[in-house]
Amino acid sequence: MSDIQVDVLIIGAGPSGCVAASYLNSQGLKIKVVEKSVFPRFVIGESLLPRCMDHFEEVGLLDCLKAANFELKPGARFLRGDVVCNFDFSDKHTKGWDWTWQVPRADFDHILAKEIIKKGVDVSFNHEVVDVNIAEDGSSKTTIKDENGNTYSIYAKYIIDSSGYGRVLPRLLDLDKPSALPDHSSLFTHVKDVNRAQGEEGTMITFDVLDKDTWFWVIPFSNGNTSLGFVGKTEYLDSFKGSTTERMQEMLKLSDYYYDRFKGIEFLFDPINIKNYSKSVKQLYGKGFALTGNSAEFLDPVFSSGVTFATESALLSAKLITKELQGEKVDWETDYSDYIKSGVAVFATYVKEWYTGNLQTLFFHRPENPEVKRQICAVLAGYVWDETNPFVTKHDRIVKTLAHLIDMENEKSETN
Repeated sequence: MSDIQVDVLIIGAGPSGCVAASYLNSQGLKIKVVEKSVFPRFVIGESLLPRCMDHFEEVGLLDCLKAANFELKPGARFLRGDVVCNFDFSDKHTKGWDWTWQVPRADFDHILAKEIIKKGVDVSFNHEVVDVNIAEDGSSKTTIKDENGNTYSIYAKYIIDSSGYGRVLPRLLDLDKPSALPDHSSLFTHVKDVNRAQGEEGTMITFDVLDKDTWFWVIPFSNGNTSLGFVGKTEYLDSFKGSTTERMQEMLKLSDYYYDRFKGIEFLFDPINIKNYSKSVKQLYGKGFALTGNSAEFLDPVFSSGVTFATESALLSAKLITKELQGEKVDWETDYSDYIKSGVAVFATYVKEWYTGNLQTLFFHRPENPEVKRQICAVLAGYVWDETNPFVTKHDRIVKTLAHLIDMENEKSETN
């Protein structure tokens, strides 16, 4: 294959790469997308947040997704013992989308990739980035290995790394750093949901909280399959012995609520175990490149933030690159890094406070406080940049403070 000269090289054809590509293509820029995998391909991250619907709509990718009839996600349910906490996205503090989807990512990502190709974007699958050289002025030479093992070069003015778990530029440019989040792992698979209940009970995404550190996800899809997964401390998940299938079968017994629905059902693939998955980076951008989505920061999956951060950062980076290539001055530190980090910080607080138990205290305290719940619901819907929401602006202390007040109230009632 001959060498290629483009305005922007995008690494990865997942939701992040497709959103960036669709926007840049609409601005008349010459772009190239390279994807290491062959689509459709399995990937985790099957529960979306309403915030990302704004991004798909803005770049013209919403209609193709609507046509796929994915399972609607109007909210989320959290269970702990006999207590149920339901969040309804139509009843939240921040205005915005009140629904999204639960999706098999193999199908979802493939639809997006086909749509950007239809729009005229040049996408190459089974093409792997093997080396990157970025000059002082930001121009780059990226070496690509194609499906036949041959190499060629892509010369670009800018690179957007949307490689997700592949984390191409963090690896090649030594940008990785340890996450501040505690070490957790997940074990997950899909099943044909033959015992699915009728109506909302059968289709609602649910998080079954087994203890402070361990929870079980159930994500039903419109194709009749359901995603099942456990998340917990790495050492706890490792305490279950045998193959991943044997471990998953044993762990299903932990869920009193769901065991009867899923016991004895054959897994559609051997359960996958991902250990210590939270990742971080030293910087989100540099001269001539930007990191988006999971390439930059991957948080715990408890609040399904992955795709939303991927599309938020992809669209923003694409807009800033367009401005810069048009000769406008861009402040990447303020307009990109600070902005994305502020959203990550909000979600990271919620993840941390989930595992301290403070956020679980707020979720399962009875009676519920409707206004507090609406404000938390807006965060769970992905609107983590809304500064009218105290659960955004005061995220680093409000969860902890309210949980402490509830604990004091409970202690007082126990002593009376």
